[in-house]
This record gives sequence, C-alpha cells and structure tokens, in this order.
Amino acid sequence: MTKKILVLPGDGIGPEIVAEATKLLEVLRREHGLVAEFEEAPVGGAGYDAAGHPLPEDTLRLAKAADAVLLGAVGGPRYDTLDWELRPERGLLGLRSELNLFANLRPAILYPQLASASALKPEIVGGLDIMILRELTGGAYFGKPRGIRTRDDGVREGFNTIIYDEGEIERIVRSGFEIAMKRGRRLCSVDKANVLEVSQLWREVAIRVSEDFPDVELSHMYVDNAAMQLVRAPKQFDVIVTENMFGDILSDAAAMLTGSIGMLPSASLDADGKGMYEPIHGSAPDIAGQGVANPLATLLSVSMMLRYSLDEGALADRVDAAVSRVLDQGLRTPDIWTEGSSKVGTTAMGDAVVAALGE
Repeated sequence: MTKKILVLPGDGIGPEIVAEATKLLEVLRREHGLVAEFEEAPVGGAGYDAAGHPLPEDTLRLAKAADAVLLGAVGGPRYDTLDWELRPERGLLGLRSELNLFANLRPAILYPQLASASALKPEIVGGLDIMILRELTGGAYFGKPRGIRTRDDGVREGFNTIIYDEGEIERIVRSGFEIAMKRGRRLCSVDKANVLEVSQLWREVAIRVSEDFPDVELSHMYVDNAAMQLVRAPKQFDVIVTENMFGDILSDAAAMLTGSIGMLPSASLDADGKGMYEPIHGSAPDIAGQGVANPLATLLSVSMMLRYSLDEGALADRVDAAVSRVLDQGLRTPDIWTEGSSKVGTTAMGDAVVAALGE
C-alpha cells in the first residue's frame, strides 16, 4: 500500500533542510523500494503568509489524511508582532493537538566521530545513547485557564495552568516502559513531586503502571536534579519520561551533549503510530538562506519516520548507516566542524548522505 507523506517546509532554514530530506526520500523511492507519495503544504509563518493562519485548513486536512508528516521548522522575527493565536508556533501546537500526537521521542545520541564537538569531555559523553520521552499535548502549554489579566490593584499578571489527568499520564508513562523494554530496561520518570500536586499524581501513576513491567527498573528524579545529572553523568540514563515543559527543557539540554542541536531528530506519535517528524533545532532565522544549515537532524528524522510510521526498518537502518559513513568521511557543516575535518554546506551534506545510501 502506498504511504502518504505530508511535507511541511515551514520557515527559516526549514525549506533548505527539508529539500535535502525530500531528495533523500525520492532516492529511497526510486532506488530502494520505498512505496510512498509526497505532498507539500505551508505551515507556521508560511501558513500565515499563504492563508492568514499558521495552520491553514487545507494543511490540517492533508495532515489528518497522511500516514506521516515531515516538518522543517516554524517561526521568525518578522512574525513576532502578530497576535498570539496567529504566531507560527501556534501552527505547530495546533498540529500536535489536532493529530493527538501525545508522545514526543527525542533521542540524544553522540556519534563517536563527533565526540570532540561536544561541550563535555569525551569520557563523560562517549557512547551516549539516551531516549527522552516527552508528553506533548498537556501540561502548561495547553492547560486552561491561561492568559494575562489586570488585578484590582492595577498590576498585570500572567497565569498558566499545569494540568494532567490519570489517563494522560498513564499513556505516556506506558509508552516509556514499552520503549525501555526495547532498550536497556531502565526508565527514569522526571517530575517535581516535592512541590507540585500534578507531579505527585504523575509519580503515583508511574508506580502503578510499573507493575505491568516487572523487567523494567523504574526510578524517579526531580527535574532540577535531572538537569544537573544530564551534565554531570548523562550515561546513567536509558529512557527518560516526563511532562511537556520539563521535557522541552531537558531535551534541548541533552542536545548539547551530542555536539550540536543540528544532529538531533524527533518523532511525535499518536496511539496508532502515526507521527510528525522534525529536527529539534528550530528555524534558525539568523542563518536562513546562507546554505550552511546542518540537514542531518532532518535526515535522521526521515529515518525515524521510516521506522515508526512507515514500517520500513531496513530503510531506516540504511539512512542511519549513510549518515555515519558521511561523518567517517570527515564532512562537517559549520555547527559540527572541528580542525582537520572538511567544512561543507547544506546541499553538499545532503548529497553525501544520498550517495552513501548505496555503499
């Protein structure tokens, strides 16, 4: 059966890096047996420019009909003066909510070829392989009531609500256990149960769900300690599961352990395996159009898409191996360049990975 892939280039460097991903997909289809069709649509700032809204109705319709969505990035300073509901980021949040993409998978893997590019010593990060599982449709980012109001004394205050019910907690924690079963069988649930009632419920549910997974070692850690431990001894972790805002912060911190945020893909999945795939680095408007953006996180997002939504594990392995071969060749975009390696641009890096597919 032909799979439908919706491609959303978005803003900033999004079109540049997605172009390399589309090139990769075309070669996989033409030469390696991928049975898929692609369609492109605007989202984020591009959606606002095209239809007056960051998530145009046609884009949402195509996303709901697709088997998988590949996103570049959204956002840029030219949209900062728009009303909150029209900001590019609302398009991304809208997709997550409308598609019920509750599980965000963010691997933090240090390729041995990039050990010297990490901000930490090689002996601390060498061999790093962590999976951070972030709940994506609840918490402070979606909770209500929210807003900005003026008190009786004339002082303005902003307020947001962190809210999770037992069902929301159970499905993300259960996903964490299932992923841990396929890895090192260690799951660390990160919360702030010493301060927040919502975290106390989170911890209670995690302990209850753990009874269904006796082969997985469950541990708990406060989020502030988890941030410290990611820098102090990151290899102690196998799978981390946490709520939306904590996961947003911890996964970006983990990105720098790997040498560059430009190396990290992500997958956002629903209960049936349909997903949206994107690099975690954002739109990087300061380098947009310069041809220097690192496309590897996007190409590795394609690998995750092949593995989790398209049931093409062998092709995913092929893409992963191609990326590793290119790094072995010493090719580096500016964000991961070190003395002695060869500095290349976005297109040249994409071309190299495509060429390495057949090796």
